[in-house]
Amino acid sequence: MNYQVTIGLEIHIELKTKSKMFCSCPNSPFETEPNLNICPICMGHPGTLPVINKKAVEMVIKTGLALNCEILENTYFERKNYFYPDLPKGYQISQQRAPLCRKGFLEIGDKKIGIRNIHLEEDTGKLFHQKNYSLIDFNRAGVPLMELVTEPDITSAKEARRFAEELHLIMHYLNISDADMEKGQMRIEVNISLSREKGKLGTKVEIKNLNSFRAVEKAIKYEIRRQAKILEDKGEILQETRGWDDVKGMTIPQRRKEFAQDYRYFPEPDLPPLHIDSRMLQEIKLQIPELPSQRRKRFKNEYNLSEKEIEVLVKNKELGNYFERVVSELKNWIKFKKIPKAHTPAIIKTAANYLETDLLGLIKAQTKPHTLTSVRSLKITPENFAELISILWEGEISSRIGKEVLCEMFKTGADPSHIIEERNLKQISDEKEIEEMAKRVIKENKKAVEDYKKGKENAIQFLIGQIMREAKGRANPEKARRAIKKYLLEVDQ
Repeated sequence: MNYQVTIGLEIHIELKTKSKMFCSCPNSPFETEPNLNICPICMGHPGTLPVINKKAVEMVIKTGLALNCEILENTYFERKNYFYPDLPKGYQISQQRAPLCRKGFLEIGDKKIGIRNIHLEEDTGKLFHQKNYSLIDFNRAGVPLMELVTEPDITSAKEARRFAEELHLIMHYLNISDADMEKGQMRIEVNISLSREKGKLGTKVEIKNLNSFRAVEKAIKYEIRRQAKILEDKGEILQETRGWDDVKGMTIPQRRKEFAQDYRYFPEPDLPPLHIDSRMLQEIKLQIPELPSQRRKRFKNEYNLSEKEIEVLVKNKELGNYFERVVSELKNWIKFKKIPKAHTPAIIKTAANYLETDLLGLIKAQTKPHTLTSVRSLKITPENFAELISILWEGEISSRIGKEVLCEMFKTGADPSHIIEERNLKQISDEKEIEEMAKRVIKENKKAVEDYKKGKENAIQFLIGQIMREAKGRANPEKARRAIKKYLLEVDQ
């Protein structure tokens, strides 16, 4: 396709404050009783005066610092004037000329996606359309809303999705929003244009309110195809707003946008200007935790895990924290047992494998989806998980028994050594005992022996499996293999 694709994102994120942006009403937009958390201020009654939520301002600044933005020393709020039923004041308190943050970037792979600005405003109410009328719930009206606008640096649907996913992850690490897209806590709008000439923008089309990362990617891919076909047919792309129909898998026209809407911005007369001093910035900087990109690099350097393993531990922050506590316990055990340091990476990798496959599998089976909360509420302590890995490493139990023990630990929170002792699960390593089993297995499975004689190496694996079956998974697999080979050799002779 010989077109230059230019994409910019506008992302709205509801902030996780206790109260609304300009009043003391609870920030609880999902309250089931409509119009419960409202007051004369957020309803815009005459004579009321708004008060700035300092925590919301700090959250936006924290986001700006995490995204390499300049923080404006002097800023102010403005009135964005437009009329819609879900806007109780008849205007929205927002920012346009002096946003809190500007000129930042977020690295996606080796590319920096520019961030034009991040500003703070208040959310609107919610409309519920009935057959012949509409209802309005103002519980959400006045909730602190952060808007992030990117530069038109994105060139593909995949890149747009990765940007949105990384921003979503950063919101969790900063703990400023749950950013649940299904609930509308993170809402994405896409601006997209196609042009034949490099460096020149085509006619911009806006796709509104995409509520999943999948929808972002699919809507952009569809829109690229749609616009390309119009251009190929020598048609004209209309400047318009379109919606996404997830069932039909297509964008649909909503309204024409021939001219930019004039919102008649002017400074909010009822709110003072804001001065962000260096002391405030320093205090907020100290609150910024390790970010996802930093954790990826550190996990690679410290634990030498694969990119896939690292991504699981980074995307699930609580699982990553749990993993690090397990590693700390394992290092104490390695030191106590005087195990050569050269074995440490392999032991840590074993822990990561059991966490990301077996443990997450157990979590996923009982929760939908496996969430941060489910990791926090695990009955298995990091100490007990590390003990299980050490028992496996020392060969006291087989890998199959290890999975069985982990399942019981997940249910009860019991110590792995107690489970192994109570259920008599300790691995059989006595060579004579294993050799006796090998003799019986070879005697009872003549067909497998004949297959082996014909050169079928898989027959050995079958015979080892029979030993494991007889031993109920407790036989040492390597010793079982040696015993089978030893007696097959005698049969062969």
